[in-house]
This record gives sequence, structure tokens and C-alpha cells, in this order.
Amino acid sequence: MTVRFELRQRIAAPVADVAGALCDPAYYVALGRAPKLGAPEVLGRETDGDDVVMRIRFRFSGDLSAAARAVLDPEKLTWVEESHHDLAARTVRFELHPDHYADRLSCRGRYRLVADPADDGATIRTAEGDVKVRAPLVGSSVEKALISGLREHLEAEADIVATFVNGS
Repeated sequence: MTVRFELRQRIAAPVADVAGALCDPAYYVALGRAPKLGAPEVLGRETDGDDVVMRIRFRFSGDLSAAARAVLDPEKLTWVEESHHDLAARTVRFELHPDHYADRLSCRGRYRLVADPADDGATIRTAEGDVKVRAPLVGSSVEKALISGLREHLEAEADIVATFVNGS
């Protein structure tokens, strides 16, 4: 079964600056402060006008439930996020490529950045996508845990990107 998610955050920085930060390798050094993730490793960045492709390796460093540990080794929870940024449209398509468990885990989606209608100096990021875990008996609980972790990560990331953009 595939679980659909939609998450929304307010980022206290202008939309063009947020879009640019998400394509800046230096930003991913700051992102290493996010909970439950190790320091990201930028593997590649390709630019063609307003289009930027980023490849970044992430490592999960949080705690997993007993159900999740029954099917996943926490030491093997690493993946490469490939993201396609359209700076003009302020949209991003992403797909996660697990280093391990590619036959059991998949996640893809997109997000869009828009100026906050209540505060044009801020950004609203709406992320939506699909998570699928193929694991008998525990797949749905692992999917819920992954989406919960994604929500926590994006909430923490909102503060990190705002700090990065605002230079404080």
C-alpha cells in the first residue's frame, strides 16, 4: 500500500532566497543540525539556467520502533535524494533512492514555495508525495513512522533554512 502525504511549513525568509538556499551546497552543512539525520553529503549539483539538480546522501540517525527494527537495520538507513529544482517556478520534484532496501522502500514527491499571503517576507512550503514500504505485517506502521519523521524534519528544516538565509 502507498501512503500519500501533504505537509506545510512557514519559513521566515523570502521565497526567492529560500529557493536559492535549497540549491546551495553550503546550506546542507547547516542542515546537519536537523534532528534524526546525520550530516548530509552533497554528491552533485548540476545547473542549467533556472534548473538545478541536486544529489544528496542522507543518513537516518533517530530511533526506530521495534516494529521498524524488525525489518530495517538502522545502520543501513541511508539514501540519496535526487531533487530537480525549477527556480523560476519555485517547485522541486524529489525522489529518494535507498542505498539499501530499494526493494522495500520508495518515496517521491514534490514541493512548491510561495510567498506567505499574510507576510510577503516569508515563504510557505507545501510538500506532497507518496511513501511505500513493502514489509509484511509492519509496512503500514513503518510508513506512518517515516511520514512522522519527515514532518519533524521539515519543521526543523524551516528554522534552519531561515537562519541560513538570514545569516544569523
